[in-house]
Parts: sequence; structure tokens; C-alpha cells
Amino acid sequence: MNFLLRLLTWWNGQTLGTQIFTARRGVKVGEDEQGNIFYQTRDGKRRWVIYNGESEASRVSPDWHGWLHFTWDEPPTKAALKHRAWEKPHHENLTGTALAYAPSGSLRQVRPAERRDYEAWSPE
Repeated sequence: MNFLLRLLTWWNGQTLGTQIFTARRGVKVGEDEQGNIFYQTRDGKRRWVIYNGESEASRVSPDWHGWLHFTWDEPPTKAALKHRAWEKPHHENLTGTALAYAPSGSLRQVRPAERRDYEAWSPE
């Protein structure tokens, strides 16, 4: 069953095709604090990440994201970015989860009181 999942699904980690490509042509460049492993081809023309767990793009830190998208040539393991004191640590995108941001007054935070002066229309 595990073989079939790896063969057909991409959200459960790397597929069998990615694993074969990585073994044949990949050169490990580094690993981030979440355990994601970053690779590139020997000629440096392709770069990719093998996620540790669920494949969620927002789990890649800004440092590694810039390297993956060829914004800079050196990976964070060789040339770390300088971070400012006001920068917050990176965290994954929480949209669509119970931990997503809800501003004050949002319907997700406050249950509206039951209204007795309103009767909802329903088709008959």
C-alpha cells in the first residue's frame, strides 16, 4: 500500500518518480530547520525540495524560497541572509484552518444573537 501511495500521490512526500530522479541527478544542497531537504542538479539548472511530511509550499522559509526561485545563487547554508531585529520567525500559512487570523467582530469570533425581528425566506 505504501508503494502505491508513493507512486500516485504527491502530497504524502516525494513520489516514486521524484525519488528516482533525485537519486540519479540530485545533489543535496542543504536542509532547513523543519527537516525539508533541498536539491539541485549537477549543472545547477533545476532546484527542488523534498518536504519532511505534508507537501505545503508555505513551509519553505523565505531564505530557501529565494534560492529555489533563483533570486540568489548561493543557498542559505553558504551565504545566510541578514535578518533585521523586527522580522518575525517564519511560520506556515494557516488560512483555512482553525488557527487562521480572524479580526475582531468577525463572524468566526462572535456568534450573532438570535434575531426575533427577522424571518428568513424559504421557498415552498
